[in-house]
Amino acid sequence: MTAAHKEDVKVDVFKAGYLPGLRDDEVRWKRLQLGTPNNALTVEVPELSNEQFKTLASRIRQASRTHLKSWPVSDIIRTIDTAIARLLDAQDPYRQALERLLPRATGFDAAMVRLGLNSYLQTFRALQLQRFVTEDFANPKLLDEFQARLKGGWSKSIGPDLLVHVWAGNVPALPLWSFVSGLLVKAGTIGKIATAEPIFASLFARLLAEIEPRWADCFAVVWWQGGDDVVERCVFSEADVVLAYGGNTALRAMQDRMPVTTRFLPHGHKLSFGIVSNAALSVLRGQATARAAALDVARWDQQGCYSPQVFYVQRGGQVQPLEFAQHLASELAALASKFTRRSLTLEEAASVATWREHHEFESLRQAGHRVLGDASQAFTIVYTDTPQLLPGPLNRCALVVAVDSLQDVLPLIEPQRAYLQTVGLAAAPEELLALGEALGQAGVTRICALGAMTSPEAGWHHDGRFSLLDLVRMVDIDQSAELAAERFTPYEL
Repeated sequence: MTAAHKEDVKVDVFKAGYLPGLRDDEVRWKRLQLGTPNNALTVEVPELSNEQFKTLASRIRQASRTHLKSWPVSDIIRTIDTAIARLLDAQDPYRQALERLLPRATGFDAAMVRLGLNSYLQTFRALQLQRFVTEDFANPKLLDEFQARLKGGWSKSIGPDLLVHVWAGNVPALPLWSFVSGLLVKAGTIGKIATAEPIFASLFARLLAEIEPRWADCFAVVWWQGGDDVVERCVFSEADVVLAYGGNTALRAMQDRMPVTTRFLPHGHKLSFGIVSNAALSVLRGQATARAAALDVARWDQQGCYSPQVFYVQRGGQVQPLEFAQHLASELAALASKFTRRSLTLEEAASVATWREHHEFESLRQAGHRVLGDASQAFTIVYTDTPQLLPGPLNRCALVVAVDSLQDVLPLIEPQRAYLQTVGLAAAPEELLALGEALGQAGVTRICALGAMTSPEAGWHHDGRFSLLDLVRMVDIDQSAELAAERFTPYEL
């Protein structure tokens, strides 16, 4: 960390971004106020001109051809692993900066950030990254050089010269996933940080450049006002691939600004939920199952696309669905003191209050409807025996729906198939594959254990797609070219 960047993390003004080839005094900086009034953080983000974006893109394309595309993927993995090891070291200044700045910028509980970072970063160690690569490439050497095909000929995968990321800021450190994906396919990168979380990607880029100076010009971390038509047309016109996260409306607008020759990989709003079989609801297992579900609700206050908003709980166990809902509320109450819910904006608080009032009214009309948790508490659990799938207001608000059979869930989720993502499942082995088949046909793309919904494994297929394969293009040398070449060797004369 340079002296200037060390200063960034000691004062109450953090200069975000990473701009190779540009001096700070050549850039116009915009000040953002993040956090709460009692713990505010001022962040300066770069506002680049179109000419500066074009110069940056040219510099990154050239550097990535020289210093990334010539590297074996195993060496890239080792370099990333070195950076991740630094971020897992509590004594490292970069890790200390993350622990100090992320809670202030995002409002998330400091203990939640610390533990969440540990869990998340571990999925990017060398062994996990090797699994990550082999998940998409049975032969990872395809990323390095032409490899023989069984049918004859040769193939190689080539990453984009310039990959543009448009990152979301709903959960801290989310940019790491696509940032690392780009490095693994040897792509030059321009990443747009989100206004809500400009910290992690800025520090990660600086750390990588410090560890491997030859990579210093291979990526940039920038900012622009979301939806800026002029800037986005400029930046997207420079990109080979654009990978974007955000709301569906914003993604549609981005696509309209995309050149027809640019590959666009959008990740929009998703809906995730839990399913609890009566096999997981014995007297001994019921409380532990509810505890796992509560962790999925509490982590990141349901801001992730993989966070559950509804739990379908099967009748017929020793612990009935209403009792499960009560256990869930009890576990969330216990977690509230361990991981404090972040302060809500006025809009978020109004959404939570409206949702709660609606269900309180329904509880007066329907005997099988209950609202659990006092209004002053930082969570709300609603129990209902009316089958439904309705997204909630997030921020530790969840619906528990009683069902007679796990198959009863399928017609409820079918209308939302385009938005389905993760299911947290507590079921017996004999139920797993049949239920997995049915959920997959309904549109679900990830099934995991309750308690693991917010911790995807390395190499997971985000929204059912490939993390690395979608970024590359394949180059084939046909067998015909190989055979024809033999006719032009000196020994054929």
